[in-house]
Amino acid sequence: MISENEGSVNKRNEPWRQELRSRLKAKERSLIARVKMPEVDADERSKSTVEVNIGLNAEIARREASRCLDCVNPACIEGCPVGIDIPRFVKYIEAGEFLNAARTLKETNSLPAVCGRVCPQEIQCEAKCIYAEKMNKEPVAIGHLERFAADFEQQSGKIHIPEITGKNNLKVAVIGSGPAGLSAAGDLVKMGYNVKVFEALHELGGVLKYGIPEFRLPNSIVDVEIESLKKMGVEFETNIVIGKTLTFEDLKNEGYKAFFVGSGAGLPNFMNIPGEDYNGILSSNEYLTRVNLMGASQSDYDTPVLKGKHVAVIGGGNTAMDSVRTAKRLGAERAMIIYRRSFDEMPARKEEIKHAKKEGIEFLNLHNPIKYNADKDGRVSSAILQKMELGEPDSSGRRRPVPIPDSEFEIAVDLVIVSVGVSPNPLIPQSLSELNTTRWGTISVDEEYLQSNISGLFAGGDIVRGGATVILAMGDGRKAAAGIHKYLQNGFGK
Repeated sequence: MISENEGSVNKRNEPWRQELRSRLKAKERSLIARVKMPEVDADERSKSTVEVNIGLNAEIARREASRCLDCVNPACIEGCPVGIDIPRFVKYIEAGEFLNAARTLKETNSLPAVCGRVCPQEIQCEAKCIYAEKMNKEPVAIGHLERFAADFEQQSGKIHIPEITGKNNLKVAVIGSGPAGLSAAGDLVKMGYNVKVFEALHELGGVLKYGIPEFRLPNSIVDVEIESLKKMGVEFETNIVIGKTLTFEDLKNEGYKAFFVGSGAGLPNFMNIPGEDYNGILSSNEYLTRVNLMGASQSDYDTPVLKGKHVAVIGGGNTAMDSVRTAKRLGAERAMIIYRRSFDEMPARKEEIKHAKKEGIEFLNLHNPIKYNADKDGRVSSAILQKMELGEPDSSGRRRPVPIPDSEFEIAVDLVIVSVGVSPNPLIPQSLSELNTTRWGTISVDEEYLQSNISGLFAGGDIVRGGATVILAMGDGRKAAAGIHKYLQNGFGK
């Protein structure tokens, strides 16, 4: 058994690690095939909100963990925006020390069970794995192992609450309970600050609750993570719109010395094409929020959402995949992704695309809507699509879609969900006239600590990035928390 002494677990030459190294030689480890995540049958899951991925059992998790070569200079850590000691938590799993693995995750990650489900590890930590970078093999399934360790801890009933250093009685306000805000709050409370999170909606979790369906991230998982933050001492208040319900001046008068803004990017973008204002055309933000957070999929709720038999989702990102797969679960006979680029350029995770295909989602790649038609009641009835081809790369590095002349055709649709990006929530910038923003409406911050031009006001996540992943937002929260700590310890909050 491995010692519980956390003072020694950072050492890469510990005897227990040496024993694991010798148990399987590197060559033998490299011959073990990467684990495949078990899933609920596609036909079964596409009719319910059951979580698609089942998770690993202990035996499979330990075998997958044994593939890790425990590199002397682990590049996988460099690929993690929150800096998890990946080899250490993986080696704990290999040794069967699952609770120690979870504790290791929580040292730098406030939401490990969430990240194990929704983070794009394939382009971050796993992309840096020596198998992928140097050996042309499949990387260690770091994301699957993170989920396993976090779920094991939740199910064990022995949830570790990270240690809090001495309280300093300084108050910090966090605006928004999404991944950036929760990450900042978790780090700040561990440093001894009195932290309160203000959430505009009636439920906590931000985009984790309203933007990600339960078949990908169950609400119960998010709730357990938030409950741990509460036990650490983080306070939460819902139905508070900073800039309206309370101003920053109100918060200062209540004794708050620093602020972190993680209010997200909840303003949907549209394409501004003819007919886009017909009934039955709505943003993915509205659609997913109504279904995920407001019970719209249930007939006895007062916040219904339109349902359709022929549903078109415009876009190719994760939110588009969430929307079209939700439509399928709500009874769509034909659920389609319409995306103007090819599969190779789709920004959605490959896993989400794979799941969507298995569930019967139709993909109309290299197509773009240019007009909508409506029936006599003003509800969308068809879309005019134009075929596209790929030209030269644009500023994003992806090949630019170019319309093919005289390629237009009409398809029947009775519900269109537009998922072509979002813009930052403008409320806080509008409430602070002196706050510097970019031409895209995001808050301008410095690179080192994410502080704005207003002393003591820091920001991160989508309100700065304009739209990004959960883990990048969490990385911003951690970076800003370090900046707030430095700011207050230098006496600027007095």
